[in-house]
This record gives sequence, structure tokens and C-alpha cells, in this order.
Amino acid sequence: MSDTNLHPSIQEFRQFVQQHPKLIQEVRQNQAGWQPYYEKWVLLGEEDPSWQAYKNEENAKAETEEKAEAEQTEKESEETGKEMFNKVMGMANQLDLQKLQGHIHHLNGALENIKQLIGQYQGVKQQFPSKKKTPTFFHKD
Repeated sequence: MSDTNLHPSIQEFRQFVQQHPKLIQEVRQNQAGWQPYYEKWVLLGEEDPSWQAYKNEENAKAETEEKAEAEQTEKESEETGKEMFNKVMGMANQLDLQKLQGHIHHLNGALENIKQLIGQYQGVKQQFPSKKKTPTFFHKD
């Protein structure tokens, strides 16, 4: 039977067994079969500490290193977040509210001027309504 015809959970268990070579040795020595180990894997899951005894030392070291790298990455991202927050707070402390208020006042004045120009343009447009052209008809005499 090929691997593609197997149930997905059995395929996952096979991958799990490949990562735990001492488990293969134990099954071969005890000649008990895979069923009890499969049932234990289904009930307890891959992360159960009882499986650590079956891991290859190299796999265990690699997994420990991966966890350490993940923790390091998490710490770095947390520190980066704190740095960004401190920068934002520093910028907020340096912000001069008087200058900001002055800029807002000037911007408001510019908007009022634009509004007045638009109003004047619309008033001129209403005073001189556009002449509607009537269609010209050419007749043959």
C-alpha cells in the first residue's frame, strides 16, 4: 500500500516515528507492534513529555535550539516594539503645541480664502448664465 492511500493521521504518525528513532528500536526489540504506540500518540499528542525518551539526541538538540531561537526572536520583537513606543513618546514630548496651533490657524485661513474664491466664482457664473444655443435648421428652397 502506498503512502498516498493511507489515512492522513497514519501518515503523520509515520513522520512522528521518523523523528523518534529510539521508538523504532523499542518496537523491534519488544516485538509488540505499533498499535499501542499509535493509540498513545493519538491520545497524548506529539508534544507529550513521554516521547522525549525516544528522540534522537540530535533531534532533541535541534528542537531545543529552535525553541531558543523562537524565544530570542520574540524578545527582539518585543524590544523593537518598546523602542518604537519610546520614539513615538519622544516625538510627542518634543511637539510644540503652540506651533501646531499656529499652523492649524494658518491652514484654516487658507481654506476660508479658497472657500470665498469658490463662492465668488459661483456668483459670477450665476450673473452671466450661459446662453443656450438653439439648433439651426437648414431647409432646401
